[in-house]
Amino acid sequence: MPYILNTEADRKAMLEKIGAASVSELFTTIPQPFQLNRALNVPESLCEMELQQHIIELARRNASADDAVCFLGGGSYDHFIPSVVDVVASRSEFYTAYTPYQAEASQGSLQAFFEYQTLIAQITGLDVSNASLYEGGSAVAESVLMAISINLDRSKVVIAESVHPEYRLTLSTYLANLNKQIVTVPTPGGAIDPAELAKVVDDQTLCVIVQHPNFFGNLEAVDAVSSLCKAKGALFVSSIDAISLGILKRPGQYGADIAVGEGQCLGTAMQFGGPYLGLMACRDEFVRKIPGRIVGQTTDRNGKRCWVLTLQTREQHIRREKATSNICTNQGLFALRASVYLAALGPQGLRETANLCLQKAHYLADELCKIPGVSLKFKQPFFKEFTVQVPGDAPALLAKLLKAGYHGGLALGRWYATLGNCVTIAVTEKRTRAELDGFVAAFRASV
Repeated sequence: MPYILNTEADRKAMLEKIGAASVSELFTTIPQPFQLNRALNVPESLCEMELQQHIIELARRNASADDAVCFLGGGSYDHFIPSVVDVVASRSEFYTAYTPYQAEASQGSLQAFFEYQTLIAQITGLDVSNASLYEGGSAVAESVLMAISINLDRSKVVIAESVHPEYRLTLSTYLANLNKQIVTVPTPGGAIDPAELAKVVDDQTLCVIVQHPNFFGNLEAVDAVSSLCKAKGALFVSSIDAISLGILKRPGQYGADIAVGEGQCLGTAMQFGGPYLGLMACRDEFVRKIPGRIVGQTTDRNGKRCWVLTLQTREQHIRREKATSNICTNQGLFALRASVYLAALGPQGLRETANLCLQKAHYLADELCKIPGVSLKFKQPFFKEFTVQVPGDAPALLAKLLKAGYHGGLALGRWYATLGNCVTIAVTEKRTRAELDGFVAAFRASV
């Protein structure tokens, strides 16, 4: 990592500027019992060359998605990223850009966000998209805060157990100090049962949250969920996989009011699991309630096309009582990557990518189920992820697969006590026939 060191002269100049005689004087306000008063117990400093070598050695202890064939999923996927994404995102005017408060100085960033919003609105089939949500989990939570501002008199939030467990934990954290009830609908069959959902959705239901495809990889009965929400006056929040929209119905087509999702699959590498980019889109009537930022297109005094932050002022980001949420980061670089990715693929490329994921996932599932003791856990249609039940301990199996050169999937016992012998496996367009067949052979040898 590039850096510029502070020389003794630099430190002296800074101390003089702030009126302190020494660095230790800066800490005099800390009570003596809490001061260390000794040297730090750390090794001697290294020169730059030695430090680089040390960091490389530490990094080699990790097995990245490039070091082993990757079947990991659950919101972070090993999709192919066209080279143009890195080229554009590496331009200094983008990766050094700050929050675009001053439109006259931020036209490039604002245009990039506007293009991003347009693309997300197109793939979701909804009217409005925003920018600057943190990641998939907080996008779910922010959608509920948005729903609260729309339906002030309702208090019940209904969410399927098949929604990513970490998304559900994030939602619980957001609502911990609010007078709202979270009702989790069990999904023992791997997807929500509309009949069971109907038992808990009533005139106090604020919103219903379903992930489609869900955490197990299965497709949900979104049309039935949408009809139920409309009948009860509840908002329908759909958490989506953006790649799946190349072949599945868009949220706007099946009646979702708000669509959210994790944007990592759109041109961002796995990067230690995130955080990445939260997607959100909604129907036009809710535009004044949507969190984050909205960039609008207009014309300047000379009649030229230009871009501005719209439906919100700078004060909204600073004065908490005026804000639609407390989102204050700039996820613009991830949004830019998503824009370049979608523009590079185009509608046909997105459709082909989704279809490759679908076909390869079903091929692998069929082959794995030929192994004695291995079977699909759920009898549900799935997209690019599927859940298998394995004989014995799932984490032990995955450890064997990693030694054989495969990131074998996610052991579900971490989140679901009754699924300790189950593994969810994700297959992207990157996986070759040789890799799939090799994984089956390694799986057979490991169970």
